[in-house]
Amino acid sequence: MEKTEDDFTLTLTHNNANDKVLAIFVVENASLTKGFVRKKWKILDSEEDADFLLKQKKDLNDFRPGRALRAILDSKLNKAGMVGAVYVKTDQGVLFEIKPHVRIPRTCKRFCGVILELLRHKCIRDKDTNEILMRVVEESVTRHLPVNSRVVGLSYSSEKLVDIDEYVNSGSDELNLVFVVGAMVHGKISKEYTNDFISVSNYPLSAQYCIGLICDSLEHKWKIF
Repeated sequence: MEKTEDDFTLTLTHNNANDKVLAIFVVENASLTKGFVRKKWKILDSEEDADFLLKQKKDLNDFRPGRALRAILDSKLNKAGMVGAVYVKTDQGVLFEIKPHVRIPRTCKRFCGVILELLRHKCIRDKDTNEILMRVVEESVTRHLPVNSRVVGLSYSSEKLVDIDEYVNSGSDELNLVFVVGAMVHGKISKEYTNDFISVSNYPLSAQYCIGLICDSLEHKWKIF
C-alpha cells in the first residue's frame, strides 16, 4: 500500500528495566469516536471537525484525544520507567492498552490516524521489531491488573477531598497504585472496581491536569528529578 503524508509512525522511547510495577493509569470514557466526515472515516477531534461536532450538539472539549495520554507518556515518571501500564476505555466501550515506552504522534491528526488503525486491526506493531505497541484487550480492566494493586478513582463528584501529595505519600510501597481518571468533561467514572474514590480539588479539573498532579506527586515521592 502506498504511503501518504497522513500515515503515522509510533516509536519506542526507552525500555523499562524495572520489574516492579509502580504506577498504572486507566483513562476512562475517552471520546475516540469514528465519524464519516469529508467523504472518509476518521476519529473525530475538535481541531478539524468543530463544525461537524457542533451540528451534532457535541461538547468540543470532549473531542480532544491524546492530551491525557501525552501527560502520562511525557512525564518524568514514565521516562524513569516507573509507569507499568496504560489502559484506555473509549466512550464506545472499547478497552485498549498502550505500552508505556511508546511515543505517540504529537499532532492530533496523526494520533487520530493511529487510533483509527488500532480500532480496525486490534493492534499496532513496531515496524522494525514487530513488538505490539498498542492492542485492544478484553474487558474488564481488572483482569489485566496485578493482584497486589490498589485502584484509586478520581472524580470531582467525590466527597473525599484529599491533598494528593499527602495521599500518595501515605500509600503502601508494597502495592501497585492504579489511578482511574475520566477523560470526559461531564459524567463520572465507574466506581465498581475502585478501592478508593477521591477528589483532588474543589474545582473540576481536566484529565490532563489531574494526571499531571498525580505524576508530580509520585515523582516527588520516588525522588525523580
